[in-house]
Amino acid sequence: MQSYQEMSREELLKEKTALEAAYRKYAKSGLKLDMSRGKPSAEQLDLSMEMMNVLNSNTDLSCEDGTDCRNYGVLDGIQEAKVLLGDMIECHPDNIIIYGNSSLNIMYDTVSRSMTHGVMGNTPWCKLDKVKFLCPVPGYDRHFSITEYFGIEMINVPMLSTGPDMDIVEDLVSKDEAIKAIWCVPKYSNPQGITYSDETVRRFARLKPAARDFRIYWDNAYGVHHLYDIDQDNLVEILAECKRAGNPDMVYKFCSTSKISFPGSGVAAIAASANNLVEIRKQLQIATIGHDKVNQLRHVRFFKDIYGMTEHMRKHADILRPKFEMIIETFERELEGKGAGTWIAPKGGYFIAFEALEGCAKSIVAKAKKAGVTMTPAGAPYPYGKDPTDSTIRIAPTYPTLDDLKIATDIFVICVKLVTIEKVLESKSAS
Repeated sequence: MQSYQEMSREELLKEKTALEAAYRKYAKSGLKLDMSRGKPSAEQLDLSMEMMNVLNSNTDLSCEDGTDCRNYGVLDGIQEAKVLLGDMIECHPDNIIIYGNSSLNIMYDTVSRSMTHGVMGNTPWCKLDKVKFLCPVPGYDRHFSITEYFGIEMINVPMLSTGPDMDIVEDLVSKDEAIKAIWCVPKYSNPQGITYSDETVRRFARLKPAARDFRIYWDNAYGVHHLYDIDQDNLVEILAECKRAGNPDMVYKFCSTSKISFPGSGVAAIAASANNLVEIRKQLQIATIGHDKVNQLRHVRFFKDIYGMTEHMRKHADILRPKFEMIIETFERELEGKGAGTWIAPKGGYFIAFEALEGCAKSIVAKAKKAGVTMTPAGAPYPYGKDPTDSTIRIAPTYPTLDDLKIATDIFVICVKLVTIEKVLESKSAS
């Protein structure tokens, strides 16, 4: 297939005319398709509806140890929930505190606590002249929103096929005491779908940060979100690696069932070393008497164990896999060899990242919006919403129906082609 860069001006103009006709047809049809966030579809949410039936007014709401889930108490979560989520993220139940419905809320609280009270006896961040976070990019926009909210300086670290560029990470954290943490989505990363290699995880565990209170914010949001039964990515368990490397306190590991059961009514948790958990419990004793134990019990009774959760996730995969495969097949058919961008076919997670030509992402997203397709704003996968090359576009295939997604993907491809041709024509005119 001939790339746009290889085509003559006349050939490009001819292609552009045909694409504009197709674009106008879509733009006039009044479509309203939303691919802006990684939300589960209604079909996925239906998978968990039986959870509403596992508890009723006649149900014994006592835990295995006799705890009455209707009452106060059990600050860090019922044991059954710790076992279930511990199996989900490969951590011992003793290293886990169960929270409410949102892991993002735990991350916010963790940053906030570090700002006001410090980390394990170190100076509260609010009393320091400068606080910095490393941010693998492209990354999760809501992570960056938290650090921006607290006025923390964010430093971009490029993502490689193996995870963050560890040469850069190791160099920066070893030299700058103001660098207090790094955001990580280590498995099926948001938005590229990259899983950190074994060596990357081990290099994280062996970091020698200048800051004694440096922490790895390990957001294992997609740990069980595989698209395939056999062809799956595997991730080395970070807590065990940090302990093995002599850095047991260096990591906070976050998780939730938000994209497993109900996003607004799931169960979230943090896993960390015993020393870290002692400090976290001190804050929790002031902030709450305990989170929703009835909901924790509901999840345990529904999934029963990790095997039940695995079977449940296979049902999710059956819904999501055709959507991801359709998009990748469309890109391969329509864009392969065109010189219009690149992409990665993920084996799990919730997103596909499209890398357009430099300077094209905002124009592509804006053009898609005019044709009725709402996407994540260009620049969102970068701190401060500023993509230095204006090239990364996050595609969220999960929420639309497959039929709607096909239309949205066709529109997106047309927009990519049009903007790329305009860019190439511009460069040809300049030369």
